[in-house]
Amino acid sequence: MEIAPPSSLPTARKVKPHLRDLPLRVGTRASPLALAQTRTFLALLQHFCPVLRSLEVFEEHAIRTTGDHVQDRRLADIGGKGLFAKEIHEALADRRIDFAVHSLKDLETELPAGIVLACALRREDARDALILPPDAMGDPAQPYTALAHGATIGTASVRRQAQLLHARPDLRITMLRGNVQSRLAKLAAGACDATLLALAGLRRLGLAEAASVVLDPEVMVPAAGQGIVGITVRADDTELREMLAGIEDPEALAVATAERRLLALLDGSCRTPIGGHARLLPGGVLRLTGLVARADGSFLLRRSLQGDVAEAAAIGAELGASLRADSPHDLFA
Repeated sequence: MEIAPPSSLPTARKVKPHLRDLPLRVGTRASPLALAQTRTFLALLQHFCPVLRSLEVFEEHAIRTTGDHVQDRRLADIGGKGLFAKEIHEALADRRIDFAVHSLKDLETELPAGIVLACALRREDARDALILPPDAMGDPAQPYTALAHGATIGTASVRRQAQLLHARPDLRITMLRGNVQSRLAKLAAGACDATLLALAGLRRLGLAEAASVVLDPEVMVPAAGQGIVGITVRADDTELREMLAGIEDPEALAVATAERRLLALLDGSCRTPIGGHARLLPGGVLRLTGLVARADGSFLLRRSLQGDVAEAAAIGAELGASLRADSPHDLFA
């Protein structure tokens, strides 16, 4: 995979790592996507820190999380999306690893004490993709017309479910979990008529051709943080925080700040369908779209707000408060 430099190239070139005890231990989930993201991150770090290239600097630690172990139930039924990070947080806090690589959409907005989000990498395409059987055709202008009346859609995401059912109440939803490859295999085996996956994950795994239709964010609002890789470290590890700050992508930081602040203000559980997608417009303007819905699609509220990129957190907070105020209170119970 080609390594794209951070937007702030001059900043990235200032990276001067303090080589303390080696190797540096990198924690991540054990899925193929998580490992691919980790290796791309390490290659990026070595690209901008030439001194790291000739040393045996990094040691990968693949950590199987509770969210990975339990595949037959929705995350909401076993404790929420934080279960994709719980064991990784524990390894970081216990100093068994030095930093951790996450899909930002799977990282809770309030991290455990002593752990911080130290770096956000350049965003891959944040959109969702509709995946159809090989012989089916999709129309980007009317993406859901390829789905027959009463078609069964495999997904474990209440966000995707709510938006699908709001647009097409006739569809049926079946729970489908697992890594990208296993979900594609289940679709091919006939477990469902279609599924949805993050385009970013498909691209990072070299499987972009599996996307039958890429969904516009105004049609299917992505998850907050989707397509962004985030790196966490211990709050007191100033050396690693300094090194990682040098490769952070300012645009990814801005949109992630807005989206995660929106999510925090809505304070929804994994049972609450919530979407958040920010993008930068010319002139330093940030536009944020947020969504709250019922899982059955019977209620859906989508709004957008824009302002100066320097006010990313405030934009997220204002939009989150607006959506919360005008949504049924039981959605956030």
